[in-house]
Amino acid sequence: MTLDDLRVFVAVCEAGNLSAVARDLACSQPAVSQHVRRLERETGLVLLERLPRGVRPTGAGRVLLRAAADGIAGLDAALGRLDDLRRGVGGTVRIATGATTVRHFMAAGVAAFRARHPETALRFETAGSSRRCLEAVRSHRADLAWVTVGPPLEDVEQRPARELPWVLAVHVDDPLAGRDAVTLDDLAGIRHIELPAHSTSRVHLETHLERHGVRLASTTGVADWDTALLLAELGLGHAILPALPGWGAGTGDVRLVPVPGLPPLTAGWAARRFDALSPLALEFADTVVGRLAAA
Repeated sequence: MTLDDLRVFVAVCEAGNLSAVARDLACSQPAVSQHVRRLERETGLVLLERLPRGVRPTGAGRVLLRAAADGIAGLDAALGRLDDLRRGVGGTVRIATGATTVRHFMAAGVAAFRARHPETALRFETAGSSRRCLEAVRSHRADLAWVTVGPPLEDVEQRPARELPWVLAVHVDDPLAGRDAVTLDDLAGIRHIELPAHSTSRVHLETHLERHGVRLASTTGVADWDTALLLAELGLGHAILPALPGWGAGTGDVRLVPVPGLPPLTAGWAARRFDALSPLALEFADTVVGRLAAA
């Protein structure tokens, strides 16, 4: 049993497909299968269940997957710190974020952390959704990910940091702009600017609206919250958005009207295991949350 065997096995379990892992590793599918077969010979157990399309770990496979993933994560972190020592730098913190996360949630925290640790390398990987940020953590490309916190996950820990109530972004000339709040029934008639498909925020929004029988009509879609806000300001429609830090009640030609009937989103950090993070990564996460709370 080698470290490469375990790395390939973890990759296969996460991808659910031998061919996909072979493409990622630039090798043949038989070569990937050989790593798995060697583990099965040494454990004396079947670790993967073959499906009509893909594979999934058996009960024994899940036991090995959890242990291997945790061990590889810790080893990768240790190797990274050793490489920092070899190169004489102050360490590296790798963060996966959404398109607007750094501006709205991290700016003050990043500046404060950098002032304390000028030699530490901060590596930001921009992902288009919380799902992709979580994938970066799972695949060890990131130590931390700022996500919309969802249901508990088996292989990732989440720490809530900030609740985000929903607001309706409207042009100042819109009849709803002068309201103190809007109801869910008010939303049925809006020209909705859609959030990204399959994003956590959109799923959260549509799930709760459907429970109240509200269906939104849309002719416009965006990739991020800031673009939705801009289009609402230009009068191209209405955007239902989480109230991000610094937005207040809106500026210029846009107004942000509370939607109290929608339960808030929760944003926060995700990591494979917080107790396995480096001291620098933990300090970075705590600094961002502390500065955000003080804002």
